[in-house]
Amino acid sequence: MSAQRLAGRVAFITGAARGQGRAHAVRMAGEGADVIAVDIAGKLPACVPYDPATPEDLAETARLVEATGRQILTSVVDVRDVDGLREAVDKGVAEFGRLDVIVANAGVSAPQTWDSIAPEDFRDVMDINVTGTWNTVMAGAQKIIDGGRGGSIILISSAAGIKMQPFMVHYTASKHAVTGMARAFAAELGRHSIRVNSVHPGAVNTLMGSGDMIGSLGRAIETYPQLAHMITPFLNTWAAEPEDIADAVCWLASDESKNVTAAAISIDQGMTQY
Repeated sequence: MSAQRLAGRVAFITGAARGQGRAHAVRMAGEGADVIAVDIAGKLPACVPYDPATPEDLAETARLVEATGRQILTSVVDVRDVDGLREAVDKGVAEFGRLDVIVANAGVSAPQTWDSIAPEDFRDVMDINVTGTWNTVMAGAQKIIDGGRGGSIILISSAAGIKMQPFMVHYTASKHAVTGMARAFAAELGRHSIRVNSVHPGAVNTLMGSGDMIGSLGRAIETYPQLAHMITPFLNTWAAEPEDIADAVCWLASDESKNVTAAAISIDQGMTQY
């Protein structure tokens, strides 16, 4: 792989305070990109059992990006707030002069049996994972078009967007929607030389597993144990690292994937293949 594959480019990344979003920001900066980074950095819906990111987490992402020698502009924004996203992108483009890459990474997960999902739980997960992803594209796509250079949009779906995730009807529905959204955007934005792809991680070692996440999933599995092995990987690695996902995202952002669009890229150790 050549160095500085993203030299001179600018990437807009949501959910950038930690985990996969931070890994994407740091990796792209290492490849030469400046970064427009947003995160809710605060309270998550009641159905989400893990600890939320903080403004301090977002500041640490900024520190790590700046340590590569690149620039970053951070904003605390909820992806459900399309006006807030547009403002963040507008500020970033005003400062950095262009936009080339969008990574719609922000999302939430909530283990709940089908009959324990309240209407507000379903709505919250769909609003963040689906409408929030759409908002992210809508906040930045025209800026890429205006640049006239083409670009790359990467929607972070999940293994649950290829197969399914037991005990997460709302999450599975949302991630299937993201998969379809990537294909639909790819069809219409292709005329502008903008590629749109979805990335489908399996288990990833992030703080999404913190708080009561493991306990919540365990209690759900106890209600119907035979579903526990539906997402078993082929490889010895049960969980990828955020940087492993960033490798694929950076490749999709670069010219090395110039003929790849409307693709669903699984990074799941094989867990969706049976």
